[in-house]
Amino acid sequence: MDGAGREELDMEVMKPLIDEQNSDGISDEEHENNFLPAEKHYQLDNEEGITFIQTLTHLLKGNIGTGLLGLPLAIKNAGIVIGPISLMFIGVISVHCMHILVRCSHCLCQRMKKSSLGYSDTVSYAMEVGPLTALQKRASWGRYIVDFFLVITQLGFCSVYVVFLAENVKQVHEGFLENETAPINVSATSSPSEKRSTDLRIYMLCFLPFMILLVFIRDLKSLSLLSLLANLSMAVSLVIIYQYIVRDIVDPRKLPPVVGWKKYPLFFGTAIFAFEGIGVVLPLENRMKDTTRFPQALNIGMGIVMTLYISLATLGYLRFGDEIKGSITLNLPQDIWLYQSVKILYSFGIFVTYSIQYYVPAEILIPAVTSKVEQKWKLLSELVARALLVCSTCVTNYLTTISFANNTLKLPT
Repeated sequence: MDGAGREELDMEVMKPLIDEQNSDGISDEEHENNFLPAEKHYQLDNEEGITFIQTLTHLLKGNIGTGLLGLPLAIKNAGIVIGPISLMFIGVISVHCMHILVRCSHCLCQRMKKSSLGYSDTVSYAMEVGPLTALQKRASWGRYIVDFFLVITQLGFCSVYVVFLAENVKQVHEGFLENETAPINVSATSSPSEKRSTDLRIYMLCFLPFMILLVFIRDLKSLSLLSLLANLSMAVSLVIIYQYIVRDIVDPRKLPPVVGWKKYPLFFGTAIFAFEGIGVVLPLENRMKDTTRFPQALNIGMGIVMTLYISLATLGYLRFGDEIKGSITLNLPQDIWLYQSVKILYSFGIFVTYSIQYYVPAEILIPAVTSKVEQKWKLLSELVARALLVCSTCVTNYLTTISFANNTLKLPT
């Protein structure tokens, strides 16, 4: 009796604990998932993610844009010595900040039991769990502020890309027409005002439907092939640029090692614009199959990017000196089709880059739109929202960017 009574007593003591454990309604498997380490928990829903090579391709595509072509002018505004050193310093700081951003996202994913976090979520949760009470109460402010500046920055990049595409195609097209009509009018004298010139806005409108169709591709994995082709076309164009600028390099001692500090802000602005890929870091990391390899992809990709930046900027300034223009392609011979093809090849790369940079504001704005409509209208509303965002970048150019490009960068029209 004593043994049986002791067993019943033990069961009465344990019963509340057993009932408490079972009352949660959570299976053992779910409990295990809740306490997975960050690296494993982060990959639970990523079986259809992008590979290491695809991530590296998108990373290169997101960083190598129009800013690269303006870096020789940036070196001119800093000096042949201080310019490359400053560019290296800015690059190291940028990569370091990218790594901090990824580590913070991983840490908060583990702490908040989330599979992935974007920029705004990372900032909001960081403020929420931070030590300052004032920031904890205003954690939602961080989300809205980061989203706002991300949308403005990325759509600003897209607006510049539209101008770049239209301007380069305009130059190539009008150069072709001029060469075609030159033999016919060889005996005629024509003034510059008589030359046929199409409004730049017409070229923008021609690109508009193609850009809308491009952004209808909603998945980064589906863009991988286009991104690879764009990288190849830009690589070929850069090889052509390099083989031209290394032919006749001046003595570096003839160029100023340091330019006055009044021009240094111009260098800084151009250099910061060139490092335009930080906005795609977390979206790429969130879509990667094996997120533990993302730091490796980031180091390799940014190493290639920094090598291109510093070498092209330095060699371009050494080749053209004070004659360097806002885009190094404008210093290439305009009457040789090999160098005209550089504009076409690079423009194709920028065209695809548009969709990569566009991906960030689309991920922020479009879910807010589709969440307010019925399920059967979600796809249509998303496509309409994507088209309107593309149109907004063209409208912005119509109002402001054309004037900036023509007056500040001295792009010919």
